[in-house]
Amino acid sequence: MRHGNKINHLGRTTSHRHAMLSNMATSLIISKRIVTTLAKAKELRKYIEPLVTKAKDDSTHSRRIVFSYLQNKEGVKELFGNVANKVADRPGGYTRILKTGNRLGDNAEMCMMEFVDFNDLLGGGKLVAKEAAATKRTRRGSKKETTETAAPEAKAAKAATVVAETPVDEIQDAEVINEAEVINEEEVISEDVVLEETPVVEEPENEGEEKPNTEA
Repeated sequence: MRHGNKINHLGRTTSHRHAMLSNMATSLIISKRIVTTLAKAKELRKYIEPLVTKAKDDSTHSRRIVFSYLQNKEGVKELFGNVANKVADRPGGYTRILKTGNRLGDNAEMCMMEFVDFNDLLGGGKLVAKEAAATKRTRRGSKKETTETAAPEAKAAKAATVVAETPVDEIQDAEVINEAEVINEEEVISEDVVLEETPVVEEPENEGEEKPNTEA
């Protein structure tokens, strides 16, 4: 029985278990995310988080201690470089375990283990809050009314802006040109319009009288 025994041997010898956790820790540091069983992930979390805390103190002594666990130069370089800079302000809890269901072969519980600060979707461990636009809740019909009333005011403001931006000389020239155009239009209309005279029909004085027969 395992009363009071907090170590999960994972069905392996001590040397095999240490080598496996070292390789898994190196893979997590380089890839920032791995998929494994839930039991291994829980043991890996206890193995790697003290190493991340040690990496915050970038000294030769700290590097030698971390290297004695990882036995990988690339993993040590990445841990003391990008990972240490990313988690510098975090007091602990550098990793996250997300369950992904059971494996088809042996029905083992699977999970995804990752560094909290390297998840862009969750914004470095903090849910990205969507800023809602501050709008007043009104009736559906009020939107149409406000747009209709705001349209003439917008047009008037735009016209005033155009007039204010145009120079005075251009405005005077435009008025003179408009007056000349009005005069020309009146002349053309007066020339083109021709009054048609209605013909006057002369009616005979005595319609009832017969015409004299002059034929011999």
